[in-house]
Amino acid sequence: MSGSPAVVMRLLASAYTVAEKAGAIVRRVLHSGELGVVEKTGVNDLQTLADRLAQQSICASLTRRFPQLHIIGEEELPAEEIKEDLIETGQREEILHKTCPAEYREVKEEELVVWVDPLDGTKEYTEASRCLQRQTEAQIQHKGSDICQAQAQLWLLDNVTVLIGIAYGGRAIAGVINQPFYNYQLGEGADLGRTMWGMLGLGAFGFQLQEVPGDRRIITTTRSHSNKVVTDCVDAMEPHEIIRVGGAGNKIIQLVEGKASAYVFASPGCKKWDTCATEAILHAVGGKLTDIFGNPYCYDANVKHMNSAGVLATLRNHEYYVSRVPQSVMQALKSD
Repeated sequence: MSGSPAVVMRLLASAYTVAEKAGAIVRRVLHSGELGVVEKTGVNDLQTLADRLAQQSICASLTRRFPQLHIIGEEELPAEEIKEDLIETGQREEILHKTCPAEYREVKEEELVVWVDPLDGTKEYTEASRCLQRQTEAQIQHKGSDICQAQAQLWLLDNVTVLIGIAYGGRAIAGVINQPFYNYQLGEGADLGRTMWGMLGLGAFGFQLQEVPGDRRIITTTRSHSNKVVTDCVDAMEPHEIIRVGGAGNKIIQLVEGKASAYVFASPGCKKWDTCATEAILHAVGGKLTDIFGNPYCYDANVKHMNSAGVLATLRNHEYYVSRVPQSVMQALKSD
């Protein structure tokens, strides 16, 4: 490596360690049992202490190193002094030593937009917390069946991710996904968490890319925000299997690890902070994320936050899935 790394590489290297710090915060709050839950717009739109602290950590850490960045976070938080123990100053050396793609070498700090979801899958996070509490109570009372029931629901932990996406010229060009509870199945004492990252022109790292066998169509879709339009669209894909889980980050992980062929969500529920990081990583390995009409999303600082025309993401054969979207679904959604 000659000279100083390009701004975007330094930002990505910082986003990696900042996402890991946020993941540690998410774990710490869960294990404290004091989630501090508030409803934003209803029972399926929650905010926890982990959401608040993780976003403060991410935004303050990145702003300190890159003061001219435009950062857009999911949570609307009051301006307040951030505690020093929330600040992460490290950078991922692996990323700093990568060669920046030529088209991004001269990009300036003020030209970059960062989209932050500090805790994607908050509903599943709160449900998993209740499962852990039930498990603890059952262990104290030596109730074996209750312990098993609680443990069976801990798969919800895999739905939780931290998302940091980087956009330039309206396009998602790089992203980080931290999965705080990866390896939770290994039990007490396990080294939890993993971090994936990717950049257009470089590829994606931190996981083993796999594909669903070509003769199978496995659709992943929402677990808690479904309706007739959503189910009609999924059914139109003629899936062999449907997986209903939480979190946009989790669904993209399913695509790149060969558990699902397509992520189909024909609803305006997703936001830009759900899809910026995930789109960048998916595109870095040859996949595609668009709205239901097959149109790309724009990630400029001044765009509306809602992905009002839904989400359609695939690792391969994107046009097939776009072609299967029913006219009734298209009429129900407004194209961006």
